[in-house]
Amino acid sequence: MGERGVPAGGSPYGDRWVSTGASVWSLAMAHHGSSRWGVAAAAAAMWCGSFACLHLFWALGGSIGLASSAGRDLAGRRPASFVIFGLYGTALLLVIGILTIAVTQSPRAARRLRRAVTLLLAVVGVVLVLRGLALEILLATNTAGLRANVGPLETRWSLILWNPWFALGGALFIATARQASRSGFMRIQSQ
Repeated sequence: MGERGVPAGGSPYGDRWVSTGASVWSLAMAHHGSSRWGVAAAAAAMWCGSFACLHLFWALGGSIGLASSAGRDLAGRRPASFVIFGLYGTALLLVIGILTIAVTQSPRAARRLRRAVTLLLAVVGVVLVLRGLALEILLATNTAGLRANVGPLETRWSLILWNPWFALGGALFIATARQASRSGFMRIQSQ
């Protein structure tokens, strides 16, 4: 055995040698077989993971940023339905998002499953981008007095953080779907 339990002259990841000085990023990006996650897929998974952690933080009683996202009233009252569906439920959906992204990056997943999941990822991406852009425009233009209904704190943070955050996530989902649809394992020809 070589350094840190790695077989002498080889790597646990096949032909690639992972040195002891390798970054956490490169270790996290190592994938089964010879393929690696694309940059968009890794970024989309990190987007989902960070947002899931934030929702779990809120669900477990954390309050930083919740009022700017959900509103002071809802953040203060925290009804059980909001905690279960709005916070835990959203965190669960985001974890499912990570699993969905993983399927698009796996050459071992069934071709039909990869195609269906890639399409789903693209559709969700478009919805997220449209949600971010539509609310940004509606709040910025104060259409139908929306700012008065939302409140100044939520309006400000929606304009500078939450709406761009959703648009970014959607763009990452779309980029991941595009990368997956162009990758070699999506274009396996029937023979």
